[in-house]
Amino acid sequence: MFSPEFDKQLRKMERDGVISRKQFLQISAAAAAFVALGTDKAYAAKSSARGRIVIIGGGAAGIGMAARLKRALSNPDITIIDPSEKHFYQPGFTLIGGGVYGKDEVWRTQADLMPSGVKWVKDVVTMVHPTQNKVVTAQNGTLDYDFMVLAPGVKYDWSRIEGITYQTIGEGNAHTIYDWRGAQQTWPAMREFAQKGGRGIFCDTYTKHKCGGAPKKICLLTWDNARKEGTTDRIDMHYYTGSKQLYDVPHFTPRLEEIYRERNIPVDMQCKLKAIDTHAKKAYFEQTLTAADGTTSIRSIAEEYDFMHFMVPQCAPDFVRESGLSWTEGKLAADGWAMADQYTLVHKTYPNIICLGDCAGIPTSKTSAAVRKQLPIAVENLISLMEGGAPEARYNGYAACPIVTEYGKVLMCEFDYDKKEQITFPLSLLDMSKEQWVAWLLKVYALKPIYFELMLRGLY
Repeated sequence: MFSPEFDKQLRKMERDGVISRKQFLQISAAAAAFVALGTDKAYAAKSSARGRIVIIGGGAAGIGMAARLKRALSNPDITIIDPSEKHFYQPGFTLIGGGVYGKDEVWRTQADLMPSGVKWVKDVVTMVHPTQNKVVTAQNGTLDYDFMVLAPGVKYDWSRIEGITYQTIGEGNAHTIYDWRGAQQTWPAMREFAQKGGRGIFCDTYTKHKCGGAPKKICLLTWDNARKEGTTDRIDMHYYTGSKQLYDVPHFTPRLEEIYRERNIPVDMQCKLKAIDTHAKKAYFEQTLTAADGTTSIRSIAEEYDFMHFMVPQCAPDFVRESGLSWTEGKLAADGWAMADQYTLVHKTYPNIICLGDCAGIPTSKTSAAVRKQLPIAVENLISLMEGGAPEARYNGYAACPIVTEYGKVLMCEFDYDKKEQITFPLSLLDMSKEQWVAWLLKVYALKPIYFELMLRGLY
């Protein structure tokens, strides 16, 4: 099973009649096979290909890539460049903000996760010279490579929101769980709001971003806290999205929209958060309105709030664009996302560079689940290139977003590039167009140990 706690909770669900005995046995067997299958795949035959591999980034994509390459190559020469001493399980930030996880349940030291034999340069990258196969660091000079893995994650662009900075997260009761410290501040503020009532403002952002479901989760958990406190009649909540719809995967959207209607949480579309006045507790948005004839206009919105959760606009790290590695045209160009082939994950200009993770300019969601599916594709194609072959493995855009709708239930959204549902076994045994207890168990008890013990060790 995924973890002892998962097994314990699943048995409780059977005893309480939430699932049948048959479903319990099916899910238990499927979960065990699910992990075993992933583990078996990680032990492919080793390649004798040689080359200096430099991985930029020590997050899920970077560490996962190094671990898999270490297992796949008989003579690996791998260097990771990353300055971080701590490695965070970022999907857990929502659960810190919701009071489910403690602050120290979501991180390990980077040293503990670094694969043995991999060289670790604790530094930041300032420039890449892709025509010369060189990476420039801030303090450790220049590193040469034969092949590079570009996985530096995202940059939070605080300059796009007036009135608040990284240093002032939480001031004026404006919070974000897209940061470990911010997640810790969110929970007591959410709980106090649910107890006292008031006006709650929640928003996502208009750029591509990490886990688009996270702001929705915090919004829905806030409401559920108020339900448990018996104060739903004293709260007034509003959600602003930068998109044209609340969610864009048809299999899951109807139920999510229904939940917002049931809880009387209005949703405004195509809204950009422009500023937060933390002293006056006011949020300022610009909304794009489209008329019947297709013409657009801008509406300014000013909202007073008692509690606010916001998302910061995101872009690729500066060096990606400055090094000529980003898209120069199309929707992915504005924020500097790396110019990757969406199927092979190979850079469109420099075939000795693999791009994956949040930095990759591909039309799918930026989630750890997406990274998990990208990793075997990226490794297979990189080794093919190292052996002088062509990259033939294909990534179908799989991503997943477990949207927590209340304490104890999750709408588990799994989909591909075409926004078609891609529901994995054993969840396919259930109706996943609706929120499910089993998905909550996966989110809270299973996905974190899978991440740390299997995915980051190249075993899944």
